[in-house]
Amino acid sequence: MDYCQIQKKDERDLTMKKILLLGSSGFIGLNLKEYLINFKEEYQLFTPSSRDLDLTKESMVYDYLKEYKFDVVIHAAVCNPRRLAEGTIYHELDSDLRMFFNLERYHELFGKMLYFGSGAEYDKSENISSVNETVLGNGVPKNEYGLAKYIIGKQIEQSRNIYNLRIFGLYGKYENWRTTFISGACCKAIKNLPITIRQNVYFDYLYIDDFCNLVKWFIDNKPNYHTYNMCSGKKIDLLSIAEKVKSISGKDIPIYVCKEGFAKEYTADNQRLLLETSNTIFIDIDLGIQLLYRYYESISKDINIIDLLYQ
Repeated sequence: MDYCQIQKKDERDLTMKKILLLGSSGFIGLNLKEYLINFKEEYQLFTPSSRDLDLTKESMVYDYLKEYKFDVVIHAAVCNPRRLAEGTIYHELDSDLRMFFNLERYHELFGKMLYFGSGAEYDKSENISSVNETVLGNGVPKNEYGLAKYIIGKQIEQSRNIYNLRIFGLYGKYENWRTTFISGACCKAIKNLPITIRQNVYFDYLYIDDFCNLVKWFIDNKPNYHTYNMCSGKKIDLLSIAEKVKSISGKDIPIYVCKEGFAKEYTADNQRLLLETSNTIFIDIDLGIQLLYRYYESISKDINIIDLLYQ
């Protein structure tokens, strides 16, 4: 088990929060791990691997929670579909629900849990435009990922100590640049490749550092609601982002939009979040993209140009 013990045991341990971070090797989890270990006087951080704690096994989850009695559980774990046997797929719907409900069943064994939901709860087959937290349920998501998030989000609304931090668009270091737009655009510019957009669309992007700051607020405070849209509240289209990347690169790289018009919007209202967290100020997207571009420049040797050609 990877146990990040922040300080030696002494009298101060009694006031330190004991935090379980699940999924610490993924994009969000790795950024949170790096962020939280900076608060050495406040937190004891546990970051078990899936081998040490398999969330799909109820008895293992119960034993672990009972032994450590965490103040806060941060559920950033995702389960990738994997083959159990020839011709059989372990679907996202099953795995995501099983992981969550194995934790939820023993909610009395921890202080609170922060779960990372998704704007996909609103049903991405429809236009999602500046939606607030109260309109969930107007449509049931049609894909397995969205359906799992929808079911979990509904359950959290009835819970006592579980909170849904609903993500729309996060960007930052450690994300998969092969499949994400902003990181992919930065990498293409660095490798002198054109930036391609299948169809322009409006998104709401939040920089990962801002997200980590918000998670700390939820660790340290008791929220008034069980669901919050974790977003900047500012919509931006992909073509504008591509132009910003091009400007930061200083290169005359082409930008191609394959299909005219706009795809279905994917943005949210964050007034509940702002009022609760005292009007948090977010990093401007121009600065966020610049910071991300410089990060990819520093690891450019690890960027495979072949992968970018098929993005």
